[in-house]
Amino acid sequence: MIEIPSELEGKHFDLYKLEQLLKPLGYSVGGNWDYDHGAFDYKIDDEVGYQFLRLPFRTIDGQLDSPGCTVQLQRPLLLSHKYQRGLDDNAFIRNASASFNQFQEPVDKDASFPEKYIEVGKSLVKEAESSLL
Repeated sequence: MIEIPSELEGKHFDLYKLEQLLKPLGYSVGGNWDYDHGAFDYKIDDEVGYQFLRLPFRTIDGQLDSPGCTVQLQRPLLLSHKYQRGLDDNAFIRNASASFNQFQEPVDKDASFPEKYIEVGKSLVKEAESSLL
C-alpha cells in the first residue's frame, strides 16, 4: 500500500454527486462498504492480480445507503492484490466445495505495488483533484 498526499483529503462531498463525478473518470464503487465508510476504486492494471487507486471516504452526515449522505475524502492509496494462480485451471469442480468456495482469497492482499504504476497513480490523483476541486 502506498499513500498519496492529496488536496482531496478532508474535503466534503454529497456522496451521490461525488459518484456522478467519479464514474465518468473510470472509478467504480469499491468493495467492503459499511454504513459509515467506503471507497471508490480505479483499476490501473491486472498484473498477477490487480493494481488500483483507492479514494477512501467516511460519512460525515447520514448513512451510505441514505439519500443526502455527506462524506469526507481521506488520503488516496495505491493497492495491489495478488491472487492465487491455477485455481481456475482445473475444469473439474467438486459440487460439495463449490457452494463454499465461490470467491478466492488473495495470496497477498497487500502485495508490493509495481514501481511502473506509481506515477500513473499520482497522475490519476491529480486528475481527480482537478475534476472535484
